[in-house]
Amino acid sequence: MTERLAELSALREQAARGPSARATEAQHAKGKLTARERIELLLDPGSFTEVEQLRRHRATGFGLEANRPYTDGVVTGWGTVDGRTVFVYAHDFRIFGGALGEAHATKIHKIMDLALAAGAPLVSLNDGAGARIQEGVSALAGYGGIFQRNTRASGVIPQISVMLGPCAGGAAYSPALTDFVFMVRDTSQMFITGPDVVRAVTGEEITQNGLGGADVHAGTSGVAHFAYDDEETCLSEVRYLLSMLPSNNRENPPSLPCADPADRSGAALLGLVPADGNRPYDMRKVIEELVDDGDHMEVHERWARNIMCTLARLDGQVVGIVANQPQFLAGVLDIEASEKAARFVQLCDAFNIPIVTLLDVPGFLPGVDQEHGGIIRHGAKLLYAYCNATVPRISIVLRKAYGGAYIVMDSQSIGADLTYAWPTNEIAVMGAEGAANVIFRKQIAAAGDPEAMRARMVKEYKSELMHPYYAAERGLIDDVIDPAGTRAVLISSLAMLRTKHADLPARKHGNPPQ
Repeated sequence: MTERLAELSALREQAARGPSARATEAQHAKGKLTARERIELLLDPGSFTEVEQLRRHRATGFGLEANRPYTDGVVTGWGTVDGRTVFVYAHDFRIFGGALGEAHATKIHKIMDLALAAGAPLVSLNDGAGARIQEGVSALAGYGGIFQRNTRASGVIPQISVMLGPCAGGAAYSPALTDFVFMVRDTSQMFITGPDVVRAVTGEEITQNGLGGADVHAGTSGVAHFAYDDEETCLSEVRYLLSMLPSNNRENPPSLPCADPADRSGAALLGLVPADGNRPYDMRKVIEELVDDGDHMEVHERWARNIMCTLARLDGQVVGIVANQPQFLAGVLDIEASEKAARFVQLCDAFNIPIVTLLDVPGFLPGVDQEHGGIIRHGAKLLYAYCNATVPRISIVLRKAYGGAYIVMDSQSIGADLTYAWPTNEIAVMGAEGAANVIFRKQIAAAGDPEAMRARMVKEYKSELMHPYYAAERGLIDDVIDPAGTRAVLISSLAMLRTKHADLPARKHGNPPQ
């Protein structure tokens, strides 16, 4: 037994050490950590339990039978983050470049099945060269099993993909199926066809980072939700995100003790938001004034910047906030903003996170590109997401809320539980100037002084249909509130809604607009 234990210890040490010191040095030279170093940063110290450490592939041909390293290029297991169970798999680029073969895929399948059975989050640390070409179609089938499990777990457990190296071809579809994608600048890339193929087919010259780097996917394509400069910061932020999410869809997000008073006055809001609807301001500062300690985690911060989606806490309870951002495109809804917000609303609804919507929206962005790009179809995604959501929903109109965009942004008519407005609100079909030009077109044209008549008609329209209490008088909002008391109103309203229950009609699933 002693000899056997010594043999086992030696095998474990060999598996943990990896292929060679030279391979480790090469990984570090690229500014990248090893798979085990990454797991140590992600999980609580000493909490990692590895699964199938001694697994080796059984493939033959092309020299594979003479190269059978332990782990087969992926480290799998579970541990804890802030004491809560989290499952993880990490590609080891030192072994076969992290490429996926049959045994490699089987290990990932098992850990995904365990995560779903245990009802705990799954984090993938991706650093692989795609399918192991030497194993042919068996490797491709392995990806199919991953995609199927990603889909089965969607909306059941949080799935987080952390891109820490290359991810090309079909391999990129697993991260795309998960809830969140993190990337690291300069070291991680994602693309379906690489620069060489692009050059051969289109003649375009482009680098890997220019084609699918972190900044491209965080700011242009919207594939990445978060991008950071180094792995340590990235993994620290993954831990922070996990602290805001429940372990599964049967639980509520974890609450924390809160030292920030629930009735703290937000008098600063009076100076942050101009009464003039045409003047921009930073919605981020409004959110920081409302939430606990001004702390929040913005999702897709650099993509579709005319709308904000962020996770925060109010009195220690996690909330998702959707807010128009007047600093960019005046806060209008366009194709990308609609997609971004719709996905976020669906995520919050799947994981029992109440939704707070802050409105200051002039409408949908007009233009041929938007119409031909399918703004009707994409805007309907946001409408569908809100209408389908059963979590507590509260909306607040800060300033303007015009036309269809007002309805889509969680108005009372599509099911918001509570709707409030500040005294600066303007809820209408369109702005007063545009409305006056339509309604009083003939009078303005016939007037001796058309501009004076237009100004008079605009004033008349505002006084009749756009005063701050018009919607309240008709029961379309529940109350007009003092901006300084917004935090207290939100916290008390969410406390009342905490036990909300909604029954949905029996169906296999809906058919949302695509």
